[in-house]
Parts: sequence; structure tokens; C-alpha cells
Amino acid sequence: MKLSTKGRYATRALLDLALHQNGEPVALKEIAQRQQISVRYLEHLMAPLIAAGIARSVRGAKGGVLLVKAPEEIKLSEVINLLEGSIAPVECIDKPELCARSSSCVTRDVWSSLKKAMDAVLDSVTLRDLIERERQRQRETLVPLMYTI
Repeated sequence: MKLSTKGRYATRALLDLALHQNGEPVALKEIAQRQQISVRYLEHLMAPLIAAGIARSVRGAKGGVLLVKAPEEIKLSEVINLLEGSIAPVECIDKPELCARSSSCVTRDVWSSLKKAMDAVLDSVTLRDLIERERQRQRETLVPLMYTI
């Protein structure tokens, strides 16, 4: 299964928001610019995240969006399920009634295992984990630069 831009961009936008909010709302325009996503598309992506209580919209001159949940409480599985729906590689995993062979199909067992593995990975990674990975990547990028001066 391939994730669409909805799941990928929403994850990037939440990471950007977590890295830049510092207790203040972050303008969607700023996130869109840093992440190279159109503001219009970003608004579309933020709507389900706001509805689910992951983020909150703040109106006004200093408005924007804020995380409602702490980064360690936001699992990638929640974000992907909100934006993408099921990540089952084939329809018969979630809806076995669609296929008369579901109960006897050995390839369905493989697809089911694949979905379970993807769910486990997405469920094990939080927004806090991504923040830490981003900061580590930034440190690793800076270290070689310091030695070349």
C-alpha cells in the first residue's frame, strides 16, 4: 500500500507544528511555506486533525493552529487512520464478505500479516519520536560542517 499525500503531508505538518509552536499558534501559511504544501491543501488536511482533537484552530491576527495533545500522545497510526482510512493492502482484510474465498485464501493470510506489521510500526511511533529523530538529524548535519571550517 502506498500512502497518499494526505497522510504524508499531514504527518509533516504536525511535525512542523510541534517543532515551531512554542506555546503560540503557528500560521498555516508558515507551515505551508516550510513544507512546500499549498495553504489550501493544508487547510483540508488540518480539518480532520482539528475535528479529532489533535490540533486546534485559533482565529485572529496572531491565529493559526496549536497541538491540543502532547506529541507523545499522538501516534502515527491515529494520524494515518484519520487521513487515509484503513491501510489494508487489499479490501478483503477489512471486509472479508467482499470475497467468497476469504475464509480459505492463503494469500489473504499474507496480506493480513502485512497489515498487522504496518499497524504495529505506525502504532509504535509518536510525534515525540519524530521530533527526536528530526533534532538528531539536524545535529548530525551540523557536526560535519563544524569540522570543515
